[in-house]
Amino acid sequence: MDAATQILVDADACPVKDEIYRVAERYGIKVLIVANSYMRIPRDQDIELVVVSADFDAADDYIAERANENSIVVTADILLADRCIKSGATVIGNSGKLFTDNSIGGAIATRAIMADLRAGGDAVGGPPPFSKADRSRFLQALDQAIVRMKN
Repeated sequence: MDAATQILVDADACPVKDEIYRVAERYGIKVLIVANSYMRIPRDQDIELVVVSADFDAADDYIAERANENSIVVTADILLADRCIKSGATVIGNSGKLFTDNSIGGAIATRAIMADLRAGGDAVGGPPPFSKADRSRFLQALDQAIVRMKN
């Protein structure tokens, strides 16, 4: 694997950090855990915690500025996913959904519609609870992304 390959994690609400650590260790990939506050991470030279300010979008800005064609970005934030795709990064949602040039526009539109509904007072539910199937899909998507980058 190219030494420049890295996984950038939007970590504050990420439910798959442990899975990322295991897969990254197997492939020898550097992981940057980006968060607004301190969190425990494994003691591993390839895993680094980056604590950014609590300013709105500070973690997103840090990740977007470093995302490139050698990066895998893990985030549930659709607008951050869009920024990183434009930088050439591979972007995977926490539930294993791969965000691409072809899918991000629809995701942004859906996000905007849901925000309008909420602003109008409509009761719309949030995402479904994170499941074992989501975790499994995420592991498969991360492994596939790494394999694609290796080739």
